[in-house]
Amino acid sequence: MDLFSEQRDAALRHVQPLAVRMRPRTLDEFVGQEEFLGPGKLLRRLLDADRLTSAIFHGPPGTGKTTLAEIIAARTQAAFETLHAAEASVKDVRKAIEAATGRLAADGQRTVLFLDEMHRFNRAQQDVLLRDVESGVLILIGATTENPFFTVNSPLISRSQVFQFQSLTPDNLLLLLRRALADGERGLGQTGATCDEDALRFIAEHADGDARRALAGLEVAVLSQPHEARPPHVTLEVAAESLQRKAIPYDAAGDTHYDVASAFIKSMRGSDPDAALYWLARMMEGGEDPRFIARRIAICASEDVGNADPQAVVVAAAAAQITQLVGWPECQYALAQAAVYVACTAKSNAVTKAIGAAREEVRNQPALPVPAHLRDASYSGAARLGHGAGYRYPHDFPGGVVEQDYLGVVRQYYNPTDHGEEARLAALLRARRAARPASGSDDGPRQP
Repeated sequence: MDLFSEQRDAALRHVQPLAVRMRPRTLDEFVGQEEFLGPGKLLRRLLDADRLTSAIFHGPPGTGKTTLAEIIAARTQAAFETLHAAEASVKDVRKAIEAATGRLAADGQRTVLFLDEMHRFNRAQQDVLLRDVESGVLILIGATTENPFFTVNSPLISRSQVFQFQSLTPDNLLLLLRRALADGERGLGQTGATCDEDALRFIAEHADGDARRALAGLEVAVLSQPHEARPPHVTLEVAAESLQRKAIPYDAAGDTHYDVASAFIKSMRGSDPDAALYWLARMMEGGEDPRFIARRIAICASEDVGNADPQAVVVAAAAAQITQLVGWPECQYALAQAAVYVACTAKSNAVTKAIGAAREEVRNQPALPVPAHLRDASYSGAARLGHGAGYRYPHDFPGGVVEQDYLGVVRQYYNPTDHGEEARLAALLRARRAARPASGSDDGPRQP
């Protein structure tokens, strides 16, 4: 490296953000992802043996996907090329493939192609890579913040190891923040900056597991100090101001949409109103369609509450109607009220299981004939066919109830619980079933 290059690199480091300067350069400096990068784990073994296979790095921003690719580039014996999917064309990909083919033919050297933001490649662009990845000409490392099972071609996934990066823990981020404060070459050590422990922890806990966000917050906190405040000292108040209001991680059309909606429903089903309110707030702040939220509440009110509290579906239906009438943001109150009601009330999935069992029999068993006395007798000639003969009108009997054969066989799909209001239905049904005379054929009750 000549003097000009050294000066250029020094000037570049001076203007680079702290998060870029502090990127780990070795596996020993890398923080997090111990599930597959810890000692003895799969990816660590592959790297130590220099036997890397094609891989997809999937996870949130700031968790080390690109950094790990750069570490691999520095330690692998293979040639390493990088493309960014937002900028690269099919021509660029073909050029990289030609170079990789040439290396392999000339001296047997493999090529690792790192494709950043892989999900930005469309299906046709991804297909260009398939043959050479399959043949071994290329070792592909793709990085994506999107779920690869939604955005990457199935053939590429089947030929790659998928490593799911997790958000960094507060302890992971504290380690990185302290390292940046102490590093005099790449970090903030030359400033002599100090930081209160509660301020460091605030940054670590409010960075959403994103190392880039945490280091950017620390850098702002240190560099925004008045010139007379030397060396800079970061307090909790300064840290909070530096982070400002965090962006809500939510993709209303992608993976997060389904995950948060699932957590919302399961929290209502699990009778935790506080968790339900949190996931509801995540959807609201993330820009979710309030009508989608209303539908999820209504489904839960029938599927998971059912007859344990019939009022739940009424509350849910009212919230859905209010959402249609008044829209956002006023509908948030009706949605929150309905979500809390559904979460707090008694639960029963007896109706859900009952309709499931009935549909299962309809799909898989011969259709049962309609008993003659239940058939339509409203048209001319029905009496000659015997339709309606012997039908007993329930309202002609005490209590509006009369025992007669309604199915032709004995079945028991609905088994009410003793939860909430359904307990009353359970008692009534037990009494009626006990008094019911055997009728029709009985090859055993089908219960869910």
